[in-house]
Amino acid sequence: MTELQQKIGYEFKDPSLLAVALTHSSYSNEAGKNIKCNERMEFLGDSVLSLVVTNYIYINFTQFPEGDLTQLRASLVCEKTLFKFAKLIDLGKHIRLSRGERHGGGADRPSILSDAFEALIAAIYLDGGYDEAKRFVMTFIEPEVKNIRKKPQKDYKTTLQEIVQKNPGERLEYRLVSESGPDHNKHFVAEVLLNSNSIGRGGGRSKKEAEQQAARAALELMGY
Repeated sequence: MTELQQKIGYEFKDPSLLAVALTHSSYSNEAGKNIKCNERMEFLGDSVLSLVVTNYIYINFTQFPEGDLTQLRASLVCEKTLFKFAKLIDLGKHIRLSRGERHGGGADRPSILSDAFEALIAAIYLDGGYDEAKRFVMTFIEPEVKNIRKKPQKDYKTTLQEIVQKNPGERLEYRLVSESGPDHNKHFVAEVLLNSNSIGRGGGRSKKEAEQQAARAALELMGY
């Protein structure tokens, strides 16, 4: 456990919390003797993680509507992402598993590692408080958000245009609905019209972004 504590940059005042966070149910079932597993900590850690991530993206993605915030949060707290975080600190080698689970590859199973990562968040929260848990979580979340920002954004306008072009005679146009805010923090709202009928509306910090969000809303309306 010393190696793991050095890797995560946190030393537990109560090492028993870390021990529980690293104990899979298969180990406690096999060992018996009232050894606690990490399932309850996983439950708590999930909530702490969600709060930290929600607060961060709410403050830093002011241009995102609720739907986009929900999607971003989901991508940051999903099993695939947590599994990646767990691998970064070699969490699998520290998890206590039953002999069968260990031999069956449990130390590298996404569900086990992502659950243990959430339990580790809870253990830090219980031992050191919210600020320490937040610090730990953000060492993973901030780089991940930067990676997401670097990825090319989906071109909703092109996708919508390609769909509409399949029906000759259909005509798309975009219209600026409103513009508000100071010059350094403008907010635009645009709508997309199909044959003069509004089929989607969206907002953003530029006209281009507002039109993209309007096209995205139209695609959702059309079932894409």
